[in-house]
Amino acid sequence: MLLGLLLQFLLGMAVNLFVEVPRHHPGANPPEYFSGVAESVTWAILQGPRPWLMLHAALGILLVLGSFVVLGQAISDGRRGAIAGAGLGALGVLGAGFNGGSFLNYGEDFSSMLMATGFALGILGFVTLLALSPVRALAESTVSPSEP
Repeated sequence: MLLGLLLQFLLGMAVNLFVEVPRHHPGANPPEYFSGVAESVTWAILQGPRPWLMLHAALGILLVLGSFVVLGQAISDGRRGAIAGAGLGALGVLGAGFNGGSFLNYGEDFSSMLMATGFALGILGFVTLLALSPVRALAESTVSPSEP
């Protein structure tokens, strides 16, 4: 998730610098937010004006799904710290995603700021999760001296 978020950040910077999102596209200025987001994001992935936007939107969908998978794993593990870290990470990613959709819908710069805030919360949550995770791989890979 952390590597995905860092890649998403770089793609977002490329979109910010090199892509002009047209004011009029499918989903722009919708009468209802959620249907507009669905239409705008679909347009961005399938017909976006530049590959940077297409990749940014597609990776955003994957990150939202991935963050909920991580949250589900933390819940099944049952440790409160892991659940809190994964929950904060998922909340940040979801918030960034909805504000990305909002930016596509309405073109407001404030949505970019909220996307960046969601990214920061996502990073904080998943770093916290990583810091609180037991080092299982190391323990499982350690062979005791009595084993061949």
